[in-house]
Amino acid sequence: MIADEIQSGLARSGKMLACDWEGVRPDVVILGKALGGGVIPVSAVLADKDVMLCIRPGEHGSTFGGNPLASAVAIASLDVIQEEKLAERSAHLGEELLCQLVKIKEEFPNYVKEVRGRGLFTAVEFNSKSLFPVSAYDICLKMKERGVLAKPTHDTIVRLTPPLCMSRDEVKEGSKVLHDVLELDLPNMQKAKPKDSPTTATICDRCGRNLYDPSDRAL
Repeated sequence: MIADEIQSGLARSGKMLACDWEGVRPDVVILGKALGGGVIPVSAVLADKDVMLCIRPGEHGSTFGGNPLASAVAIASLDVIQEEKLAERSAHLGEELLCQLVKIKEEFPNYVKEVRGRGLFTAVEFNSKSLFPVSAYDICLKMKERGVLAKPTHDTIVRLTPPLCMSRDEVKEGSKVLHDVLELDLPNMQKAKPKDSPTTATICDRCGRNLYDPSDRAL
């Protein structure tokens, strides 16, 4: 069993590894992103000797493998996560954020289909029919204008993965921005955006970018 913890690992979900929630011990764990502490790109593969030593000397190489600077950064990053108890912090702040998102769902039941998450790894899923012709990407653009960065996914989902070191006040500020976008901006966005705007199929599933180009239409 290989656990891909590149995005979900290292305290993001409220535990050191997301698979800890399931009480399982993978044969191989893949780490990245937070391992670099925002300083340098670092990735790592963890496994027991029974697995790792299947690769013998000379069978595998890596241009940047064992980079001393990257290794030092990774060790420092792990030290900070443990010493500052960021997994526990993520769990507590995540509960607060989820409660705030649930209140938003209750206030906008026609727009918000579901809120979910573990730790500071949360998402808001919108009802595509009531949101139309606006997309999650449009919601994220408005949130950016109000000072909060969020990630659109699959056209109807806004993913919220704030820094593990953020304060409780910043958590409240972030959820308030989403609330204000739904209350103040969304009605105007729905009126202003053409009903024949691009469908889900024309939105990039990875970045949310509009791939639609009117010039590609058949004349």
